[in-house]
Amino acid sequence: MNEKDYYVDIVGKIGSMALIRREDEDIDYNIFARLGSELRPGMIWVSSGATEIGRLDYIKRHGCEPEGDLEEIKSDYAAQGQAILMENYRRFINPAYSVRQLLVEHTHFNDPVKREYIRKFLMRAASQGAVPIVNYNDPVSFEENRRMELSALRSRNSQVVECIDNDETAGIIALIVKARRLVILTSVEGIYRDADDPSTLVETITGPDADTVEERIRALQRCCRGASRAGAGGAFAKLAYVLGPVRHGTAVYIGHARHHISDILEGRAACTRIGIGL
Repeated sequence: MNEKDYYVDIVGKIGSMALIRREDEDIDYNIFARLGSELRPGMIWVSSGATEIGRLDYIKRHGCEPEGDLEEIKSDYAAQGQAILMENYRRFINPAYSVRQLLVEHTHFNDPVKREYIRKFLMRAASQGAVPIVNYNDPVSFEENRRMELSALRSRNSQVVECIDNDETAGIIALIVKARRLVILTSVEGIYRDADDPSTLVETITGPDADTVEERIRALQRCCRGASRAGAGGAFAKLAYVLGPVRHGTAVYIGHARHHISDILEGRAACTRIGIGL
């Protein structure tokens, strides 16, 4: 694709555990500050973290976790964490820019009308000097209901978006806005052939055409196992979710959240780069 074929320069995503100081069980404000210094209009940011941040905030205030149905508790945490998540993005993003929250669900991307409405919302943000922060709407999308909705969708359409993992959300958004680059920030340096051996970091997955790149991604998936938290898909899922954008010409960068986005994009920080003809 030529430069003029891309509508958005960067879609980015950060994982839940990359926003947390695990040793202190607290928010990593340095990460928010680093992101805030770089996020600007023309970028679309997908942020996990609401549920985990809400959990930490609840424990800090009440000294324990609540009892009850786990799905309901997860919804409660997410609702509590959303406010804190957005408070921190607003605090650290340049005050000259507007900050807008967009909560999405799988049904939005599986409905052509809603999908187009989201695309237009995201495209308007750039022209209006706003940074959109996107997250999955966990408080109103509980597992049992979600499974029923997805089952009904699959009976009518084999291509169904789930968006249970924000890596998928970021990949779908990169597709619908025709992003030039997709940046996924996590708590590791990228994709490893052996998750226990940092020296096996895969720096580049590329090829002359989409089919070759997909073949190499599929081969690497066989090495992937584990995830940073329960319920996350880990490296295997990340590679699956970036396939669509890569096939449509988007360059993907998977790297550690401790690095500046600009350092990852300009080759000054270790990461995994995925794309055609890199």
